[in-house]
Amino acid sequence: MQEKVLKILEFNKVKEHLLEHVSSSLGRAEAESLLPSSDYDEVVQRQEETDEAAKVLRLKGNIPLGGIFDIRPHVKRSVIGGMLSSQELIQVASTIHASRKIKRFIEDFAEEDPTIPCLLAQTDQIIVLVELEQNIKNAIDDNGEVLDSASETLRSLRNQQRTKEARVRERLESMIRSSNAQKMLSDAIVTIRNDRFVIPVKQEYRGHYGGIIHDQSASGQTLFIEPQTIVQLNNELQTIRVKEQQEIERILIMLSAQTGEYSFELEIITEVLANIDFMFAKARYSRKIKATKPIMNRDGRISLVKARHPLIPIDEVVANDIILGKDYSTILITGPNTGGKTVTLKTVGLCTLMAQAGLQIPALDGSKMAVFGAVYADIGDEQSIEQSLSTFSSHMVNIVEILQTVDFESLVLFDELGAGTDPQEGAALAISILDEVYKRGARVIATTHYPELKAYGYNREGVVNASVEFDIETLSPTYRLLIGVPGRSNAFEISKRLGLSDRVIDMARSYVSADSQQVENMIASLEESKRQAEKELQEANELLKNAEMLQKDLQKQMIEYYEEKDTLHEKAAEEARDIIEKAKREADRVIHDLRKMRHEKQAEVKEHELIDAQKKLSEAAPKEKKSKNPALRQTKKHVFAPGDEVKVLSFDQKGSLIEKVSADTWQVQIGILKMKVKEKDLEFIKAPKIVETKPMATVKGKDFHVSLELDLRGERYDNALSRVEKYIDDALLASYPRVSVIHGKGTGALRQGVQEYLRNHRAVKNIRFGDHGEGGNGVTIVEFK
Repeated sequence: MQEKVLKILEFNKVKEHLLEHVSSSLGRAEAESLLPSSDYDEVVQRQEETDEAAKVLRLKGNIPLGGIFDIRPHVKRSVIGGMLSSQELIQVASTIHASRKIKRFIEDFAEEDPTIPCLLAQTDQIIVLVELEQNIKNAIDDNGEVLDSASETLRSLRNQQRTKEARVRERLESMIRSSNAQKMLSDAIVTIRNDRFVIPVKQEYRGHYGGIIHDQSASGQTLFIEPQTIVQLNNELQTIRVKEQQEIERILIMLSAQTGEYSFELEIITEVLANIDFMFAKARYSRKIKATKPIMNRDGRISLVKARHPLIPIDEVVANDIILGKDYSTILITGPNTGGKTVTLKTVGLCTLMAQAGLQIPALDGSKMAVFGAVYADIGDEQSIEQSLSTFSSHMVNIVEILQTVDFESLVLFDELGAGTDPQEGAALAISILDEVYKRGARVIATTHYPELKAYGYNREGVVNASVEFDIETLSPTYRLLIGVPGRSNAFEISKRLGLSDRVIDMARSYVSADSQQVENMIASLEESKRQAEKELQEANELLKNAEMLQKDLQKQMIEYYEEKDTLHEKAAEEARDIIEKAKREADRVIHDLRKMRHEKQAEVKEHELIDAQKKLSEAAPKEKKSKNPALRQTKKHVFAPGDEVKVLSFDQKGSLIEKVSADTWQVQIGILKMKVKEKDLEFIKAPKIVETKPMATVKGKDFHVSLELDLRGERYDNALSRVEKYIDDALLASYPRVSVIHGKGTGALRQGVQEYLRNHRAVKNIRFGDHGEGGNGVTIVEFK
């Protein structure tokens, strides 16, 4: 991609936001070098990596990425025999430890969710260098200090050093506690100069202690003297310190050599950690801008669902649906300035660059993006912070460069095509340029305010007009993209709302040709029709969604009801069997006692009477209900017809046939539910009867079909209450557990009257307003006892 295009579309600003989410210098380097790729397989791989990292963040919240350093320079120096500092070595150990934690974290996550092949492929390359890590940490603490335990020699030298230091301090403290010390010393303290212990002596008493002067105060009144009596002790202490430093260097050289031995493994660890840090930086940025993974294709198709410009705050930006490359390859956005045309242009361009760089895009799930060989942009954006040329000549320079290389794998973005010159010539030139790019097979989005180009989309196959909506009431753009509707001038309407007289406006209209006025009226009608269609589509989708949710809920409740019913029946039968068995055992005991009595006392109890009594007890046991499994039922063959009353065997519920939807499937009405049922799951009950009209209605039984809702909207108060009374009686006869009464909101008088009647009805258990999906305060839900 051209650096100029990346700057125009503000891809560098996206990278700046991405840098806020890296965890180490390794990830920062990867993010700074990020560029879009034109290789399809590479783009898909990048998107998979970002998506896997986003999945881990979504399920785990975070990943342990602390303690990572760029140790590649340290490793290179260790390979050539250089000595690493203690700080550099501890960075090596910390990076090894971090790689071990990340490897374990990813492997543990994969046990729960194995769909992270990219992350597993990365961590599989990590070789755990526990020995090197432990060797470094056993010798150096987290602050970079070499520990006494690094070697026995170092431990011995430091013990000697502490002993010598104690002896020197003891000698000096005895001096400063002497009777003359208060007079000769500036302060009764022991301090250090040039790594040697000294005391502060006043200038006039410099000869009293002898020894070596190491420093003096700013005023020259105090000299820091090493007394002659402790010079030898300080020399011995200094010798020990030199040996200590030599031992430390030996230890560091040894650890550096060990680091060099694992240079190959350490370079792989560093590369893997850089990739993982970068993957999760992309995932964190996606979470911040609420981005999703696009579906990539090679066919030049773009389908953005509610796409947003990533650099505009979410609470301010307007989301738009943008489709390109399927039914048309060119979108021409017309209309006045400051309407949001340029933002739309840059949204498509920037989302394309982000997708090809492996970043997720700020749009809803299901959005599709194409992998283009090149993206070209000629955008003179005065709204951008960066200054860009906007004269006709500068535009032409850019366009000439584009036309030299554009092909069928290109995405071209033209802003205000043909602007900056004579309108008639500019419009003609714009049409010619668009035709040339279209012939090359490129995908094109262009903006213009020339009215001559409004007819371009209607006269060219593969070209569609579009505009950005403008609200006449508020005199401001809504920034909503309207594909299929060309932009129109709002100058007359705006001028009228701003107070320009009708006389001036009518005169202006007279100067506009009849054809132009007709085109403007047609565009206005198209805009209104599109808005109305979108509103109705949204309402229809909401109704469909609510209906599907209701159907699923009712089906679930019905299944649960019959399962519970069968369970309770089986439980009751089991309890009944237990009771009978207990009674039979008791009866057997009584009969046994009677027989025993007869034998013992010659009682007059006849044997056949005892047998009859026992038989009657056995027959009292409940019989198990036969299985309702439709596969075991032997149903009589019947040719089903619409209107037949049937029984749905799997639900054990009656219903009626509506229509046959396939060779072996019917649509069945069960109460308010309509569902598709296999013919083998149906049992014929009876054919529909022709009902003759009678003066008086007969008594209604449980099979009487009553609607589950009563609509009273538009009824007079008295008539409505009469209908409610009759409807409640019918619903009770139909054994409905609950019904709905629709009274609307209105003034509330009808609602209050209906609810007052229902509260006082002996069969009503409870009433409530409908939920959000049931009609709210305009519906009363009635539950029966």
